[in-house]
This record gives sequence, C-alpha cells and structure tokens, in this order.
Amino acid sequence: MTTRRAPSVRLLVDFAAEHGVPAEVCLKRAGLSVARLAEVDPVVSSGQESAVIAALVEALGDRPGLGIAAGVRYHVTTHGIWGYALISSRTLRDAITLGLRYLDLSFSYCAITAHEEGSVMTLVVDPESVPGPVRRFVAERDLGIIGSLHRELVGPSARTRGAELAYPAPDAGHREVIRRALGLTPRYDTGRYAYSFDIARIDDPLPLAEPHTAAMAEQQCRALLERRVVTGVSGQVRNLLLGNPARPPTGDQVAASLFMTPRTLRRRLIEEGSSYRAILDDVRRGVAEQLLDETNLSVAEISERLGYAETAAFTHAFRRWTGAPPRARRGQRVAGGA
Repeated sequence: MTTRRAPSVRLLVDFAAEHGVPAEVCLKRAGLSVARLAEVDPVVSSGQESAVIAALVEALGDRPGLGIAAGVRYHVTTHGIWGYALISSRTLRDAITLGLRYLDLSFSYCAITAHEEGSVMTLVVDPESVPGPVRRFVAERDLGIIGSLHRELVGPSARTRGAELAYPAPDAGHREVIRRALGLTPRYDTGRYAYSFDIARIDDPLPLAEPHTAAMAEQQCRALLERRVVTGVSGQVRNLLLGNPARPPTGDQVAASLFMTPRTLRRRLIEEGSSYRAILDDVRRGVAEQLLDETNLSVAEISERLGYAETAAFTHAFRRWTGAPPRARRGQRVAGGA
C-alpha cells in the first residue's frame, strides 16, 4: 500500500460537503479526522483515500459524472512536485511521458496508457483493478484531472479531440453535468474511459516550460518514487507511522496493530534488513523534505509537526539523515526558483 499527499483527501471532503455530506462521514472509515487534516500537511495511505472515496460514493450514489465533477477541481498545484514537473515540461508530449513514468506519484488508482491512433494521441484510463462500487468514480475522476491539467499546461489555446466514457449515455440532466465539467460532449458506451489530443499539437512548446525546473522536479519525483516503494512488514510499519509522524505509535503499538508480538515484529524487520527506528527516521525524513520543498512552513513549524520538542533536535536529526541542516535544503529550493 503506497502513500499519498493529503490535498486530494481535503478536496474530496470539501466536494462532499458541498453536496451535503458531512466531512466526518467521509473520514470515519478511513480513521481520519477534520482536526488531523488541519493540523498536519500529511501523507495518508492509498487505502485511507480509497476509504474516503468509497464513503463519498456510498453517500451520494454512483451517479454518472460525479467523478468528473470532482476531478476537474484538481489543479497543477494540487499534485505537488509531480504537477510542477508536468507544467515545466517542454511539450505536452514530454509532460505525458513524464506523468505516466511517475504515475504512482499522482492520485490515480487506475492504469493509464498512451496510444497514438491516427491523428490523435489517446490516454486510456483502465480502472479494472479497482473495486466495482467506486470503479466509475475513480475512472471519471482521472478524466476530469487530465482535462484540468491539459487546460492549465497549455493555456487558452488548449484544444482536445474528445473524451470517451465506457457506460451508455445517461439522462439529459447527467449528460449536461458531464458536458459542462469536461467542456465537451463525450462519446458514450465506447467500452473505455479515454481522453484524446490532436497529435499535431502535442509537440508545441508549453507556455511555462523551463528546462532547469523540469530537470530538478523530475529528480525529486524519482527520489520520492524510490522512497514510496514499500513491501512486506517494513511497508506495513511505514504506513502506520506515516499516519501520524508527529505522534507515531510505539514499536509495541505497531506490533499490536499488526497482530504480532514485539519480539516477532523485531525479528521480521531484521529479516528484511530494517528496524522500527530506521523506518521512523526514514518516514520523518521524507515528510520533512516534502514540507521543506513544497511549503513555506518555518523549520520550527516543521519540527513541531514531526513531533520534536525542540527545533535543535530536529535540525540535528536532519543533519544526521542528509548531511546538511534543513535550512540548506530550503535554500536550494529558493536558489532553484522552485
């Protein structure tokens, strides 16, 4: 189970609230709270976000266009460094290639592939691995996100060749909701979810292309992806610690959550070449680097969010992890224009 940044959950909760569903209804089964989302710029597990989606769909019904209406609210900035890598790419083709290469850093639960079909390039969204009750929502959400990103990356000249929805055309009211959200009339009952671009335009320069920023952003995407590869017991421990890096569960509490004795947990982690302390350090390092790179929080505020009683203790830990103090990493971001 991978981890994700929290803005998507916040956006989904706000979307549900606008449709009359209280935040607590969406968050309860995910083990999250409004206070938690407000206190930390956290990472949540993909399972927690999927639980929020399941609660939202259950409350509002699996109605056509619901996912698209949510997806178009996702902006480039919602996606963090992955979004910045896209918008600083040289061309739309480059952005698509990079976006798919680091798709695990996005909020998608679907497999997305690019196909050149005659005069169009088509992104096909495949939700088959997603449970049935939320399959349409997550596929539609991806189409809405793709459309929103396309408009932000290309600007006023953005044009699309069309979109496809796997299900039959719904009633007129739902068709109008979908048309307004996508800004076009999609083809229905095609058996797939897809979004197409004019292949003659995908190599045009993007208005915010910046090679240095693009290279730096891709490097950070690569590092983030490497840290997110979590498997075995170590991965389960990491997910539990990511839930609250400021007040992490103790080793004994983690063992209880995994239905193990503390001794068994230690042995299993040793077999995987890890330990509770090493995983906790890696989680805190990852969150610290993300907050330094993507927010304007002070070092003292980041220290507090990671559960350190004193800023000096956090600074010492960060220097031990990376070989440099946190202000040096923040300085690199400023110097790079990020």
